[in-house]
Amino acid sequence: MEHLPVMLAEVLDQLAIKEDGLYVDCTFGRGGHSRGILACLGEAGRLLALDRDPGAIHSVYARQLQDDKRFTLIHGCFSELKTIASDAQIIGKVDGLLLDIGVSSPQLDDPERGFSFLHDGPLDMRMDCSSGLSAAQWLAQVAEQELVEVLFTYGEERFARRIARAVLDQRKLSPITTTRQLAKLIEDAVPVREKHKHPATRAFQAIRIKINNELEELKTVLEQAVELLKPGGRLVVISFHSLEDRIVKRFFRDESGAKYNPGKFPVKEADIAQGVLKKMRIAVKAGAEEVSRNPRARSAVLRVSEKI
Repeated sequence: MEHLPVMLAEVLDQLAIKEDGLYVDCTFGRGGHSRGILACLGEAGRLLALDRDPGAIHSVYARQLQDDKRFTLIHGCFSELKTIASDAQIIGKVDGLLLDIGVSSPQLDDPERGFSFLHDGPLDMRMDCSSGLSAAQWLAQVAEQELVEVLFTYGEERFARRIARAVLDQRKLSPITTTRQLAKLIEDAVPVREKHKHPATRAFQAIRIKINNELEELKTVLEQAVELLKPGGRLVVISFHSLEDRIVKRFFRDESGAKYNPGKFPVKEADIAQGVLKKMRIAVKAGAEEVSRNPRARSAVLRVSEKI
């Protein structure tokens, strides 16, 4: 199956790639965006990519690029970006940085990873299966109120309490260990169906975000990404649901200086906090042609900002 990186043309355009520039792709995945960036770079250009998933690091897509001397791929999560950049001596030198947030197509398509309710498999959901609790292990021990809060906060699930109660009732009888078990349990617990949406969609999203600490990782990497950029360097972020996009939008707004509240007047110019990012164009979404070829692009939102 052909890999279709989301909004590739828009990403390359917004990164404003220079042939001799230095770029960072924080979400290598199947390497679609990385290959696009490399195609725009000359011999003096350089691309550093990382991925939290060991499967991406050792994939055929990574091996295809291993002989390119302009390219380096490192195993690491978002919160490790500054450490990785420090080791590579590139802090303050980066021309463009890309974040393609959320679960990747390879993870969704592999039943053994446990991300999707469309396939039956082990209830794992970890982006890095070598560390942390799996979704099954977490569900086996989580308190009811915490589960309610996770489902409501991260999944915006209005039937969070019903689902949490069903999980606790079920685990008294037997462990919940597969995606099909959990999806069926949620389906039975939810009294109302949303049009064109599986009843388990929101709950699976919420549990995945919790297991991988995704929103905290995103907040951390945004702060670190700004430090990596040189003046004029661009930060391009693709998100796939409202929680992620809200964090990105607020970060860009705040770091442009818009968060400043003078409190009282008159205000001296020297007292006004200056932002470190320049406001760029409004959110970009995939076009109709791309969505028809790649339905997963439908919910993607691209935002870009430039370091002052």
